[in-house]
Amino acid sequence: MKILAIDFGFKRIGFAVGESASAISTVPAIPAKGALKKDADAINLIAKNYQVSELALGVPLGHSDDRQARICRTLGEHLRTLGWVVHEVDESLSSVEAQSRFSQFELTAAQRRKTIDSRAAGIILERFFDASN
Repeated sequence: MKILAIDFGFKRIGFAVGESASAISTVPAIPAKGALKKDADAINLIAKNYQVSELALGVPLGHSDDRQARICRTLGEHLRTLGWVVHEVDESLSSVEAQSRFSQFELTAAQRRKTIDSRAAGIILERFFDASN
């Protein structure tokens, strides 16, 4: 089963796609639209383009930022109304983990900003597959 992971942010939305923890690819991030329904529509197009079966949405579970969790869950509801099965995956500190994992690569600050969201989505997808096993 092919899964699209989503790392939602107010500036950018990162993506990764894969069928197992050992077969994950990042997908270029897109700018957030500023409205969750529009973001859901954009995610819907990407999911269809990559021919995925289900979505793994990063949600900060057990984190102090309840506002971000509510926003992510609302995005998940919009995606469900579009017909997707949406799994909530704890994305707490995934961006921090992505930064530390990939800090050894020689990237400019601009390159890191462009890729960090999708790398965080890759970590979300790893967590999804780990929890599924």
